[in-house]
Amino acid sequence: MDEFPAKVSTETSSQPTQSNSGLRGFSVGPVKMDVLFIRTIPGILMIVEIVLGLLVWALIAGSTYLNDAFGWVMFVSVTLWVITTCLFVVYFLGVPEKIQFVPWPTAMLIFNVIATVLYITAFITNAASVPTNKAKDYNNLAAAAFFACLVMIAYCASSFFSFTAFRGQGSNAATNQATGHLPA
Repeated sequence: MDEFPAKVSTETSSQPTQSNSGLRGFSVGPVKMDVLFIRTIPGILMIVEIVLGLLVWALIAGSTYLNDAFGWVMFVSVTLWVITTCLFVVYFLGVPEKIQFVPWPTAMLIFNVIATVLYITAFITNAASVPTNKAKDYNNLAAAAFFACLVMIAYCASSFFSFTAFRGQGSNAATNQATGHLPA
């Protein structure tokens, strides 16, 4: 009985913070902000796309335009701005780490390529529709064309980095499959 206090362990164990649900590749746990995502190249590019995309649609929306082509520019810029903002929040909150059954590199590659193509058409439409006779809103429409070009370049760069992430994911998946080590 005298040995009892010496044999008692005062160490405590903690419960894991994440628990797996019934879906494979989906974990439930606290959502943590990934502040380091803002310092990555894809994070910086998403911030640039959000800011410049906002400038494009604000400049178009703030002008009175007679050409219906600017409706296409508004549709592309607003739609891609909303989707990019949502994707930024998803990545900033670390959702891809929680929902692993979604092929995030593939999804981002497809989105960025489609966004690049749409912004190419929006930029060309915007630049071709700017009135040449120094109309009332010439400056707004010309600035919108300039910023649309910059957003198009940012989405093109995002497509490149998404492709490199996609290629990296594909080689790891093939290596894992060849060695028999599949993700849990």
